[in-house]
Amino acid sequence: MSELRVAIQGVAGCFHDAAAREFFAGRDVETVECDTFHDLFDAVAADSDLVGIVAIENTIAGSLLQNHELLRESNLRIIGEYKKYISHSLAALPGQSLDEITEVNSHPMALQQCEQYLRRFRWMKLVEASDTAGSAKMIAEQRLRGHAAVCGRYAAELYGLQVLADDIQTNKRNFTRFLLVMNEGKAKEALKGQPVDKSSLAFTLPHSHGSLSAVLTIFSFYGMNLTKIQSLPIIGREWEYRFYVDLTFDDYKRYSQSINAVRPLINDLKILGEYARCD
Repeated sequence: MSELRVAIQGVAGCFHDAAAREFFAGRDVETVECDTFHDLFDAVAADSDLVGIVAIENTIAGSLLQNHELLRESNLRIIGEYKKYISHSLAALPGQSLDEITEVNSHPMALQQCEQYLRRFRWMKLVEASDTAGSAKMIAEQRLRGHAAVCGRYAAELYGLQVLADDIQTNKRNFTRFLLVMNEGKAKEALKGQPVDKSSLAFTLPHSHGSLSAVLTIFSFYGMNLTKIQSLPIIGREWEYRFYVDLTFDDYKRYSQSINAVRPLINDLKILGEYARCD
């Protein structure tokens, strides 16, 4: 099969990179590195042949609210999801021991997730950086002895670092859910003939008593399984909220009927994607 181009947020070796290669296992993947999620959405919107992979929630940190909004505001569609186990390693230039490490570099969230382990080494200074894999790359390229990165094992191996310790995160149930997104027209082509049993929606509700309860009751009546609901305040409209909802279902016809049934009760409905769930 032809090489697949996938936009990632971060540098080679980051968890977005690893997730993309795992999701598209068996295909040649060329990654397009983006500094920010804004850049990623812009890149995919501008290139109809580009697929984007975007973290949307983590079992420890919760939802990435910015990415919910970026997805809704874009003309991209979800074509799939992938849940990845996040395992952090401590890596440094080859030949060094833990006793020689005086500074640890990584993304603040990664440092926080590994705090219990890192506290054992009081002489190590924790320094925040923009990226886990970027920290590994910096240490490798600048040959920084005495420095270590908290990163994935994939990043450590990619940049030729020695793993001093594996799986150092405090909570071992650390998973991130990623969404695969594409240009709307290309998404239909990519999903053609593929099973569809999950949907992501965004909508607003009238500011009236029981409006959300009524919508959820209808979804329940049609046998929809609500796997996620996230609310965000609507800027400039006091005490009004936009809801992001994930539904799973076994019968696409019943799902379509449920959407038609709730339309009169909701505003600004946008179907962000209909795709196959990842269990």
